[in-house]
Amino acid sequence: MYTISGHHHVSMLTKNAQMNHDFYQNVLGLRRVKKTVNQDNPTMYHLFYGDLTGSAGTELSFFEMPIAGRTVRGTNAITQIGLLVPSFDSLIFWKKRFESLDVNHGELTTYAGRDALHFEDSEGLRMVLLNNNGEKVPEQWSGWEGSIIKRNNRILGIGTIEITVRYLERLAKTLKDMFGYVEVTRSDTEAIYQSVAGQSFGEIVVKQKVGPSEKPGRGSIHHLAIRVKDEEELRYWDEIVKERGFQSTGVVDRFYFRSLYFREANGILFEIATDGPGFTADSTVEELGKTLDLPPFLEERRAEIEAKLTPLD
Repeated sequence: MYTISGHHHVSMLTKNAQMNHDFYQNVLGLRRVKKTVNQDNPTMYHLFYGDLTGSAGTELSFFEMPIAGRTVRGTNAITQIGLLVPSFDSLIFWKKRFESLDVNHGELTTYAGRDALHFEDSEGLRMVLLNNNGEKVPEQWSGWEGSIIKRNNRILGIGTIEITVRYLERLAKTLKDMFGYVEVTRSDTEAIYQSVAGQSFGEIVVKQKVGPSEKPGRGSIHHLAIRVKDEEELRYWDEIVKERGFQSTGVVDRFYFRSLYFREANGILFEIATDGPGFTADSTVEELGKTLDLPPFLEERRAEIEAKLTPLD
């Protein structure tokens, strides 16, 4: 049986690509590893940030929607992204940095058993920095030396993801019984699951909350992608998803990876994505994110696509 090796990426909505770039590269120090377009709607940018090469598990991706309104928070939504930093001293560094740059943030606290610092980006996307405390991270993760943040404080990759749902047990069954996540803690209204036992790079906190569903807008989280090795594993999961009664998109070729999408019983959108080929499929490591890259099937429409995009950088 195949297993899920952690988070692959998280995808969000932004109203303004330039403002988004300024925050994630110039404030958080992540590398913009791919400037491309939404393959289903190439009139909008799709930006990816991560480590040196945008390794699986480090990728934050954003669809630009200039007409996006504000998010009305509620249940049945992915509600927070955890980002791992090396140490408690790193959290102190980031608190001071957020203060100096007027980034909305809280006090040093704990979350999911780790030292933590909650903050929001300029559009209200909720995130939390988590002390990795020297623990293991995936071997593929590689720091970007061009970052404005020094190595000892640099964001390593994605940690605990928070999902808020009306019916906790429905999502719990999907994570445990279908994907093989380990249940770490459980109460009536909250539980923690890990795809790799003891590791936060595949950890999900599930919270139960009644009330209206979230109305997505700028700063909302569109979906969580979880990680598999290759297309053989992906096709295995496609069959499992269908056997469990969920509607799968089937395998979709995104050029930089292959994936499938489905919604679990609360309506949370999951993607299952392969590690490769990766963002160097059409770029050198040195040139990642600098120019507009298009998958081959969109290349013949480059002039039309570029004419509809607001220049970035």
